[in-house]
Amino acid sequence: MLRYTLMRLGIFVGCLVVVWGLVYSGLAPRGLGDSNGMWIVLLALVLSAPISFVVLRKERDRASAGIVRRVDRMKANLEANRSQEDDAVDEAARAQGRASQAS
Repeated sequence: MLRYTLMRLGIFVGCLVVVWGLVYSGLAPRGLGDSNGMWIVLLALVLSAPISFVVLRKERDRASAGIVRRVDRMKANLEANRSQEDDAVDEAARAQGRASQAS
């Protein structure tokens, strides 16, 4: 997951540098007034999203599979904990039943 995030961030930074160069060379329009920095960041986000979607498809699938494995492992651990609690409750009920019968 970290690898995918870093690759996505790298694509964004690359787009940011390209857009910055295009805006300051006059090939792309500048923002209005003081909004030039925001314009550059937003344009870089808009360009990097589809590039990331296409270029990082395999890495995204790999990260997704890792997340699914972790979620399945957590579900299995929760189920194991539930069964341990059920066993403990059953044992306590049996012990209480024996104590009641002995009285």
